[in-house]
Amino acid sequence: MRDTVDASLTIRAKFFRGLADPSRLALLLALRPGEKTVSTLSEETGLSQSNVSNHLACLKDCGLVVNRQEWRHVYYRIADSKVLTLLDIADEVVAENAQRIADCVNYCAPEETPRG
Repeated sequence: MRDTVDASLTIRAKFFRGLADPSRLALLLALRPGEKTVSTLSEETGLSQSNVSNHLACLKDCGLVVNRQEWRHVYYRIADSKVLTLLDIADEVVAENAQRIADCVNYCAPEETPRG
């Protein structure tokens, strides 16, 4: 039983670590309105096309995005409306706790260094 709980927690932690990556989160947010190509996502996020492709592959492997090919273009979109709901709820939580999150010394954004 304990192993099942640990495995479940590990999967959840891995899921949220994936969302915690600023590049992957930026891509998910950019895909909110609908499907886009790698080049469009690269322009909108400022990430290189190879970086966008690598992160999209990760998001696709985890089931968060899907793609379809149309001629030479590959279009990506969020795989499930539950992902959109999760992003909406996260926006609400962040808005309600923005200052507390910014002041938190226990968890730093990847580009931040711990204080203290």
